[in-house]
Amino acid sequence: MGTRWSWRAIVVFIWWCAITSTTQAIWLDLPTSGTKCVSEEIQNHVVVLADYSLINGQEDAHMPSGATISVRVTSPYGNNLHHKENMTHGQFAFTTNESGNYLACFWVDGHHQGTKGLTVSLDWRIGIAAKDWESVAKKEKIDGVEFELRKLEGAVEAIHENLIYLKNREAEMREVSEKTNARVAWFSILSLGVCIAVSVLQLWYLKRFFHKKKLI
Repeated sequence: MGTRWSWRAIVVFIWWCAITSTTQAIWLDLPTSGTKCVSEEIQNHVVVLADYSLINGQEDAHMPSGATISVRVTSPYGNNLHHKENMTHGQFAFTTNESGNYLACFWVDGHHQGTKGLTVSLDWRIGIAAKDWESVAKKEKIDGVEFELRKLEGAVEAIHENLIYLKNREAEMREVSEKTNARVAWFSILSLGVCIAVSVLQLWYLKRFFHKKKLI
């Protein structure tokens, strides 16, 4: 009995970790002028799906008639993945081919700039959270326990891939840190050498100067 409950707890924990780490539902209060952005660090070959909609962030105010927003999504290297104007709601989806920070920016369209209280609701799903499990169940003809195990398998794979990505990132950061420390050490040695050389030249110059003045 205790073992069965332990396994259930493990399953729930793994599934919760996978979902909470790959799903973000947020509200962005848009400035009257300018841009509001949100970024997410995502590894390579990951499915990203997001829905966004314009809502009224102030309960005591009315949504301005015809208010629209523009949205732009860019990759870590600045590639344009999604760009729409005059929108009240929309969706973007893509599979990453670069590792790094993906940026989604929203702003009020020009003819409505100055309008207060506009908010964007953004439902950002990554990896396993973006997968259409109902379609998978129909295609593979699975249900019940088998379906839950299939989702659990996907969650474990997502966590494993994320751990590998974090490990690689740690190795990259450690390599950068080691190179930086080595450069700092060489710079310190070079600075010390320059100081010694300057001191020697100063002593030589002063000695020569005093000899000419017959002070020593």
